[in-house]
Amino acid sequence: MPRPLRAAAGGFIYHAVNRANGRMRIFHKAEDYQAFERILAEAVERTGTRLLAYCLMPNHWHMLVWPYKDGELSRFLGWLTQTHTQRYHAHRHTEGTGHLYQGRFKSFPVEDDPHYYTVARYVERNALRAGLVERAEDWRWGSLYRWLRGTAEEQSLLAPWPCVRRPNWVTHVNAALTEKELAAVRHCVQRGCPYGSEEWREKTSEQLGLESTLRPRGRPKKPDKGA
Repeated sequence: MPRPLRAAAGGFIYHAVNRANGRMRIFHKAEDYQAFERILAEAVERTGTRLLAYCLMPNHWHMLVWPYKDGELSRFLGWLTQTHTQRYHAHRHTEGTGHLYQGRFKSFPVEDDPHYYTVARYVERNALRAGLVERAEDWRWGSLYRWLRGTAEEQSLLAPWPCVRRPNWVTHVNAALTEKELAAVRHCVQRGCPYGSEEWREKTSEQLGLESTLRPRGRPKKPDKGA
């Protein structure tokens, strides 16, 4: 089966996610999360990629990134996952025991309008949605905590947003997404299709060669031949 198309053009905002192989845990203790955040900071420094938001979960992670150049998204996340895998196995002396991640990361472009806020909320309230905390800002391993409570050095990992952060952002993140919003974002995660207004989605899919992600799955129906 051919690999699904994945955009990597610079100048676009992307949501990216990767999950552990076989739904195993990636992060077992606080030190595991801290180690990944150090690697994440190295990846940002190496590539210059703008990290807008992220959330680390026990067996996967979500990120919103804004690469400058073509191919930068793949270089950033490729180095991140490869380096994390190597250091994970080295720390546990488990080299040669199999893949840490289930495969390549999944991603989709996001329009820098109100759709951006929806995806940012989706990312930053992930731990709350999973029932790991009572308030989204209490999850230590994500950008909302870092933005709200981190030191100046910790906050420097996060790049300025492409649009002004909404007033009362923390309250907004803690409010649940609608079923329609949640379904739309999850659909984009699975298909890799652009998330935004209809006009922007069509234009972006054509520009990035993602037209197939907007079409229904399966073979097109054959036209009726008539009586």
